[in-house]
Amino acid sequence: MISEGSCGTEDWSTVADHPDFDAGSDAEALYDAMKGFGSDKEAILELIASRSNAQRQEIRAAYKSQFGKDLIDDLKYELTGKFERLIVGLMRPPAYHDAKEIKDAIKGAGTDEKCLIEILASRTNEQIHNLVAAYKDAYDRDLEEDVIGDTSGHFKKMLVVLLQGTREEDDVVSEDLVEQDAQDLYDAGEAQWGTDEAKFIMLLGNRSVTHLQLVFDEYQKIAEKSIEDSIKSELSGDFETLMLAVGKLWHHGLGTADNTLIRIMVCRSEIDMLDIRECFRLRYEKSLYNMIQDDTSGDYKRTLLKLCGGDDDIAGEFFPEAAQIAYKMWEISAMTKVQLRGTVRPYQNFDPASDAQALRKAMKGFGTDEDTIIDIVANRSNAQRQEIRQTFKSLLGRDLMADLKSELSKNLERLILGLMMTPAEFDAKMMKKAMEGAGTDEHALIEILVTRNNQEIQEMCSAYQNAYKKSLEDAIASETSGHFKRILISLAQVHLHSSCIQTRTHSSYFVLYELIELADACNADSGDLEDRFMSILCTRSFPHLRRVFQEFVRCSNKDIEQIIKKEMSGDIKNAMFAIVRSVKNQPSYFADRLYKAMKGLGTDDRALIRIMVSRSEIDLFNIRKEFKETHDASLHEFIQVETFVVSCVLLLIHTACICACVTGAIGR
Repeated sequence: MISEGSCGTEDWSTVADHPDFDAGSDAEALYDAMKGFGSDKEAILELIASRSNAQRQEIRAAYKSQFGKDLIDDLKYELTGKFERLIVGLMRPPAYHDAKEIKDAIKGAGTDEKCLIEILASRTNEQIHNLVAAYKDAYDRDLEEDVIGDTSGHFKKMLVVLLQGTREEDDVVSEDLVEQDAQDLYDAGEAQWGTDEAKFIMLLGNRSVTHLQLVFDEYQKIAEKSIEDSIKSELSGDFETLMLAVGKLWHHGLGTADNTLIRIMVCRSEIDMLDIRECFRLRYEKSLYNMIQDDTSGDYKRTLLKLCGGDDDIAGEFFPEAAQIAYKMWEISAMTKVQLRGTVRPYQNFDPASDAQALRKAMKGFGTDEDTIIDIVANRSNAQRQEIRQTFKSLLGRDLMADLKSELSKNLERLILGLMMTPAEFDAKMMKKAMEGAGTDEHALIEILVTRNNQEIQEMCSAYQNAYKKSLEDAIASETSGHFKRILISLAQVHLHSSCIQTRTHSSYFVLYELIELADACNADSGDLEDRFMSILCTRSFPHLRRVFQEFVRCSNKDIEQIIKKEMSGDIKNAMFAIVRSVKNQPSYFADRLYKAMKGLGTDDRALIRIMVSRSEIDLFNIRKEFKETHDASLHEFIQVETFVVSCVLLLIHTACICACVTGAIGR
């Protein structure tokens, strides 16, 4: 069960005082590891990563007393690269380590704003005071003056507020101010034209984190949206990121930035690494341990893994605080009214006859004016494209699709033709392509069937029957097998996204019943588990499943995603996992699919085209935001790098992200 309130005095660290500690003996062992030719890096990492910071300071003092040398200087001389930075970071007192990180963040041509945000937004008042003193002692400079000199605007003002170290301590909650603070935040942002940044700075810069969590809950009721969404819409840039961090709403992107990795592993290993591990797994569906194992190497990797302390993918249960976060995330997912926004909208002053004539002119004669085709097709809604298609035939007696197919080639042809189809025709075509030939694209089948609503499924099935003279169900049955086949056929039956169950009592009854079913299934054999999961996940509405998954965390202290990853495998696991991800946050699911389509060697052009075409008028704007937040790079940047974009059409990406994909297709 999830505990109420904070974790109190429970220890969430992975590094603690070493029993039977002897500073003199450790100092001698380190000296022996570094004397002579070469150094025993295994001995160094094993010893330093197994001692608390207080013990390391005793070792450092003993080393100087016994050998007349500075231990950090010797370590710098003997070690190199990232391993040196990590070990030396562990040897510094926390305040001096923070001071060094801040100094490095603001020196030179550019400023590492994320480092400033991470440190200043996460330290207690005492740690801030110690940091300011350590900075003065180490560099004989005033930290506040240096920060002011390297930053600007509201971002600078908020950093200065945090540097005062006067924020209310975490156990301070002013219950009589919770409602008023929530209303003040709403009035400062959503309720007016423009934003009162000073009010955000005053409240988030001075209230305790515990108090703010209550304020944010109250804000959700007033605004009918999360404070996180409001901050993202009202603020921007580094100031936005800083305010999210202060409110404990900011997450680092996935990927390896070694300076950040070293800093967090050094600073949090004795504080809350266990909780960080669980929150990491919750957000990225992969343990921090496995991420380090995959993205680092050598002694550097071994030290990081030792500081990490264990692999959470082996488990499946949450620590109490992480379980609270998981429960809260499902609750927010259930309550938040997300406004889905596409990036392609109906074109103003639309004239289908003029567009038809322009397209014909672009394809007539020697060569093809691809820029004109792109400019018209990518800037019209699908309904408008269907009018153009009909008008083209009425005016010119020609089939626009056939003409486009003869004039274009490769990815540009596939993309433009995909845009010209109706959504149902396009989905049917994508399903056909996923099943034809030697292999089956199971990921494409899963993505389409999991994310389409009842009407879209029904229209796709009709389009498939009309185009290929065979039912979609029969096609799936002939190309897949076993439980995976049954899952796909169930998803294609027009019931997954059905409207919410009629009455609250009826809904609550079913939530409880299916909660018991899922809990029992976790103890069943694999075949029975898959059957029970399929009967619930493939047939219930998304709102209903959100409540089931939320209550599952509360009652079992287990994560439904981790149960799926641990107990299932192959295509069945992928299908179940896709359902859970879509229920939680469908734009985030698509952002992850786009990332996987473009990362690594080569680009999965078919997946890229499929998602950009099918989501451009539905939620591509939301997908774009999720991509940026998760991967610390814009979708624009990724497409630009991965698809060799060479055309000025990229300028249109801010209003129609799909244009970037079109341009990338030209580059190939």
